[in-house]
Amino acid sequence: MKSSTQPNQHTAFAVTAPGLEPLCAAELKGLEVRCRVEDGGVQWSGSLESIARANLWLRTASRVLVRVAEFRATAFYELELHAKRIAWDRFVTAGSTVEFRVTCRKSKLYHSDAVAQRFAQAIERRVPDVRIVNAKSVQDDDDATDNSDRQLFVVRFLHDVCTVSVDSSGALLHRRGYRQQVAKAPLRETLAAAILLGADWNGDVPLSDPMCGSGTILIEGARLARLIAPGRDRSFAFLRWPEVDQQMWTKLVDQARASELPSSPVEIAGADRDAGAIDAARSNAERAGVAEDIDFRVQPISALSYAEPPGLIASNPPYGVRVGETDELRNLYAQLGNVARRQRPGWSLALLSADQRLERQTHLAFEETLRTRNGGIPVRIVTARMPYSPSP
Repeated sequence: MKSSTQPNQHTAFAVTAPGLEPLCAAELKGLEVRCRVEDGGVQWSGSLESIARANLWLRTASRVLVRVAEFRATAFYELELHAKRIAWDRFVTAGSTVEFRVTCRKSKLYHSDAVAQRFAQAIERRVPDVRIVNAKSVQDDDDATDNSDRQLFVVRFLHDVCTVSVDSSGALLHRRGYRQQVAKAPLRETLAAAILLGADWNGDVPLSDPMCGSGTILIEGARLARLIAPGRDRSFAFLRWPEVDQQMWTKLVDQARASELPSSPVEIAGADRDAGAIDAARSNAERAGVAEDIDFRVQPISALSYAEPPGLIASNPPYGVRVGETDELRNLYAQLGNVARRQRPGWSLALLSADQRLERQTHLAFEETLRTRNGGIPVRIVTARMPYSPSP
């Protein structure tokens, strides 16, 4: 059985939404972590400090898993023997609540509930008074477990090889802690950050969103521009692990706070015709600590002001999944293209798009940055550059 036996060395895996793996890898490299891209995320080998830094700083990852064990088993007695050897007490203390997520594919042990039961029994023998919840199969989905007070273990059987991982994050990493009010179509913080990073925006030019909704793109932009660590204001599952040095974590957070800029170095502005959405955006920005960095206004796209020097317009416009919305959305995208070309010459435009036909209504030459999913809908992040034109 392969396992993490050295206290200071772990195999870690940052889980991402499909298509976001390269962005997450670039973030890890920025943290001086040598990693490699795999389907569904990015893997590396490192210390507990590297895992802590990843949770603190990654903007595009959903969670960070740590490999506990890997072994082959084709019968339940083999599984039970390996499960007993896992050092569960490295990650769980007496009285803790534990949850298992199990998936079995193309393996002789295909009954995921029975597999989960064996692991539950093994951890109950090793850790006193541990409480097991949902010790059965669940959907292989990042939203399957979001309870930050539980220690999640992810078990995957594929071709008779079992991989056991422990979740170091707890609540999913897109839960930064600031977004309590959302508009009609909320955008995950991780995907909002991906729109910006996919457009190569790093806080060096102005940022605008004329359809900002609850403000997620702009808030992520302001925190990125100010070098605010996305995980600085929340807790993580790994902080409950017995071998974690709490002083190490305190030092990392202190260093992160010391590196922050007092204000955004560039102008950041957002607008929406829905006054309720702008109220929500302002409240979210206040909780995120960037209210003074963003100029929010209640106004339609047509009121977008003329601006130089060039910057980035980044937005998540409506997709139109309901019948009867097509004509209205065609007009919306056409208006966005017309206004952007007229009022923001030389600027870039980044959109989260689910329909290339709507993109074409802007009459802009979009390039695809990446493909992913948003709320189960296939989407693309696309970018275009507005041509220069004379000042109005």
